[in-house]
Amino acid sequence: MPRPLEALAEEVLQLAPEARARLLDRVVASLDADRARDAAWDALAAERDAELESGEAVAIPVEQTLARLRAELE
Repeated sequence: MPRPLEALAEEVLQLAPEARARLLDRVVASLDADRARDAAWDALAAERDAELESGEAVAIPVEQTLARLRAELE
């Protein structure tokens, strides 16, 4: 039978800070269900950043983009 969350939390909070940090890293890593997807998004973001830095692409202010989208939805 699983332990109640509060009891588990109390036990974890009694660990040394270094042990809690290692445990936190493991828990967060377990939530990363799709590393390939995340890697693809990271690669795309890096590509877009490089395009902006090189001048190949031009950034559009968010206000302008939102105004255009709102106009399209009306």
